[in-house]
This record gives sequence, C-alpha cells and structure tokens, in this order.
Amino acid sequence: MAAADATVGKNLVDGEYYEELGFPRNLVAIALKGSAAAGDTEVSIAIGTDRKCTVFNSGTGFPNLDDFKPVGPIYIPAGMPLRLEVTDAPVTNPINWTLVFG
Repeated sequence: MAAADATVGKNLVDGEYYEELGFPRNLVAIALKGSAAAGDTEVSIAIGTDRKCTVFNSGTGFPNLDDFKPVGPIYIPAGMPLRLEVTDAPVTNPINWTLVFG
C-alpha cells in the first residue's frame, strides 16, 4: 500500500478491507519505506485504542524482503480495528508499506 497524504494522525489503513474483519488474526511483520531518508517517518501500530508498538521507515522507495520488521505476533480479535497511525509524518515523497498476517 502507499500514501501520499500521510499527515500526523492519519490512519493509513482507514477504509481498507483488512482494517476490521469478522475473524481473529495476528500481525507478525511490517515493512515501511518511503519519504526522504531512513528513519524520518514513524508509524504507531494499534488495535482499537491500544498502542502496541511503533516502527520507522527503513529507507526510500518500496519495501522488499530485507525491510520486514517483526512486530509480534500482535493478536487482533474479530471486530477490532487495526490502526497504522502516522506519528511523525514523511518529509517528502509517499510512504509505502506491506503487512504480514499469520
């Protein structure tokens, strides 16, 4: 996925089909890239209002296998929304992310 309008407070998965599902799942990894330099964009991962962790972008461009960071498993109960909230916005360029559920 990608976002060109990743302002502070924006939920990057708002309106995506996987934001809230009718069955439980586990988030196990995330790859986050983009903006102008590695480490200049921060995203908070939350389930509902419960913040689980934060991750920084690992560089510019698009994620590949080397960019995945383990984050869990973070259990997401059925009917609970996943949030990827921007806490430090990218300086320039869109950010790109990939999530791994297991």
